[in-house]
Amino acid sequence: VTNGGKTTLAEKLKKILPNCDIISQDDFFKPESEVETDQRGFKLYDVLDALYMDEMVKSIRSRMNSLASLCVLTEESQTTCINPKNTEDVYILIVEGFLLYNYEPLNELWDRRYFLTLPYEECKRRRRKDYSPADTPGYFDGHVWPMYLKYKNELEENASNVVYLDGTKPQEELLSCVYNDIIQELKKQRE
Repeated sequence: VTNGGKTTLAEKLKKILPNCDIISQDDFFKPESEVETDQRGFKLYDVLDALYMDEMVKSIRSRMNSLASLCVLTEESQTTCINPKNTEDVYILIVEGFLLYNYEPLNELWDRRYFLTLPYEECKRRRRKDYSPADTPGYFDGHVWPMYLKYKNELEENASNVVYLDGTKPQEELLSCVYNDIIQELKKQRE
């Protein structure tokens, strides 16, 4: 959900998880001139077509491949490749965004999925307070919220293994929940 705390949570996780990096879906928006406009004059940013999703997939795969084949030069001038699953050096890539689980080519890449939710009134309040540039009148109700509901319904019908998080909970509580879950997942992968 927009203004649910995705970026804040990802950045806090990066600070406390070793060898962690973030890719943000916001970095893959098309320029305004390439984003469709509906009959009301609203730019349709809350749809997959507003993003360079193929480029995002390439970027994620590239980062994953570079981490999976991480090689180091030893003192004996030999190249040694590290398999993170076999060492204490585990590399974590957090991908954060609002339409990640509705794009089929990404679905095979996730080890864990988290989905932040907010009730309508809280989401609208945060969006009015924190979103820049400010929405034009009617944009939230006419485009943003309906698209959120559409994609959330698609997610609920098609995706499995999603951990839903209440975005109204304190940030530290959400951080603790996700951090502990990631640590448990890392323990399982090392076994």
